[in-house]
Amino acid sequence: MLSQLNIPRKLGMSFVAICATAALVMAVFAVNLFMINRLSARSDASRNILAQTMALETSILRENSQLRGFLVTADPSYLKSYTEARAEFDKTSAELRSALTDPAEVKLLDEAREGTLAWRAQWSDTLVAQIKGGDQAGAQERVRAAGKAVLVTKPVLALREIRDHQKEIIADNDSSQSHAILIGSVALVIGGAAMIGLAITLALALSRAIAQPITQLTASMSDLASGHLDIHVATDRHDELGDMARAVVVFRDAARSRQQAEHDQKEALAEIGRILRRLADADLTVRLKGLPSAYQTIASDFNEALARLSTAMQTVGACVDTIRNNSAEIRASANELSERSENQATNLARQASAMEEITASARNGTALINEANGAMTETRHEAEQGGQVVQDAISAMQGIDRATQEISEIIGVIDGIAFQTNLLALNAGVEAARAGDAGKGFAVVASEVRALAQRSADAARDVKTRILSAGEHVHSGVKLVNETGEALHRIINRVSNVSETISAIAQSAQEQSIGLEQINGAISLMDGMTQKNAAMVEETTAAAHMMGNEAGRLFEAFSAFKVGEGQGGFAPPAANYSSGPAPVALPPLRAKPAPVAPPPPRAVANGGFAADDWSEF
Repeated sequence: MLSQLNIPRKLGMSFVAICATAALVMAVFAVNLFMINRLSARSDASRNILAQTMALETSILRENSQLRGFLVTADPSYLKSYTEARAEFDKTSAELRSALTDPAEVKLLDEAREGTLAWRAQWSDTLVAQIKGGDQAGAQERVRAAGKAVLVTKPVLALREIRDHQKEIIADNDSSQSHAILIGSVALVIGGAAMIGLAITLALALSRAIAQPITQLTASMSDLASGHLDIHVATDRHDELGDMARAVVVFRDAARSRQQAEHDQKEALAEIGRILRRLADADLTVRLKGLPSAYQTIASDFNEALARLSTAMQTVGACVDTIRNNSAEIRASANELSERSENQATNLARQASAMEEITASARNGTALINEANGAMTETRHEAEQGGQVVQDAISAMQGIDRATQEISEIIGVIDGIAFQTNLLALNAGVEAARAGDAGKGFAVVASEVRALAQRSADAARDVKTRILSAGEHVHSGVKLVNETGEALHRIINRVSNVSETISAIAQSAQEQSIGLEQINGAISLMDGMTQKNAAMVEETTAAAHMMGNEAGRLFEAFSAFKVGEGQGGFAPPAANYSSGPAPVALPPLRAKPAPVAPPPPRAVANGGFAADDWSEF
């Protein structure tokens, strides 16, 4: 059955069997492990309950003992320890009640708590209060009289019942856990032994089904690699080994075909070598004949290629002869072109020198115009400054005129005051005359005041007359200054017009200078390009001579080929291609002016050269 399956299925079935056995063992082990974990958790919970019941019993006994110590000594430290034990009991009992799941144990815990609370209410709380009240002897007498009634036996017994029950649960869990461990160990041992036995069985079966056929197939392949082509290979298997065996048979048949092909190849190579030796002797008339049938296509293609090559070589021979004749014409044309290039380079060099002189003259004229423009600009600035001074003088004269008018107004006010003072003095004199002798002194004062007022009025009129005269002179000065400012303004305008005209002339001269420099640069570039062209023409002439010589040598080499029945090479040329005039020597490159920025493309005058000269160039 295994021989009808392929190798991946054989290996897959083997691995599936091993994996299934391992999965079964792992399942049994996992179930036992789950049981062990669950029993361990239950045992841990029981041990926790056991520890808490022990802690409750300890707390109750501690309360009792600390209460007795406080009863005997009335020491507050006993009371403090009693209070701590009491709080510990309350806390632990609450935690234990939430952890218990058995109703009987919960009932026992409630009985222990109720008994403890009853003991506290009946004895401990009242005794503590009595001792704190100072009746320590009465409290002691009360305890002696109570006898065993003051003990806490009932709560302790209830807690011990819970603890005994938990010990039984722990013992049962430990027994079940040991049994589960034993079952898991037995299952692991049995499963391991089964897996080992299955692995050994599958290894033997796979060895017979895969390893032995591979060894036999390897031996057959080694014989085939050693050159033994008469081997027998079994091809009746339906798996990968059968495919490999059939592939080995294909290799064997291919090796036999290759051996026959090598024999045919040796015969063909011998014939091809003979034909190639004749081709090495420049014989293009040979043809391949008598090759094996596998090489008939190659022979046909080779013979056709040789026929085309013979035709091409005949065409090449005609072309070589044409090249030989044309190279002579090119050499003569190159010599003539070299002479014309030399003449053109000389003429262009003279034109470039003349253009440099014109450019230098234009540059000097532009510099002089720029200096004149600067002088006119300075003159215009000075004239504008003078106009500003005249404007300031006009403003000052106008201020003086306004001040004169204000002084005239003030003098008018003073004249009015003097007139009023004169009237008052006259009225005072009239009143003094009416008063008689009593008013004589006052009349004298009034006359003096009148005289003073009259002198003030006269002085005011005199000052007013002079100020009016000065005002007329100021008006005349303002008028003259205004006329001077207008004349100076006209001068500034004319100077500005002249300065603008000179600036336009300077700008035009600058543009002309730039244009001349661009033309000079263009001519310099043309001069350099012409000299380079002349050098290239010289190189072309030398290349034409070399091409003629090479054409002669090519014709001599081609004449050695045999390209047809009764045809030989062409006759070698009689002309000596190395002869001919020597290349024309060109004048050395002259020094160029300072580099100028290349101008934009623009139309430039012909510079006196005839149109036919440029067409010939």
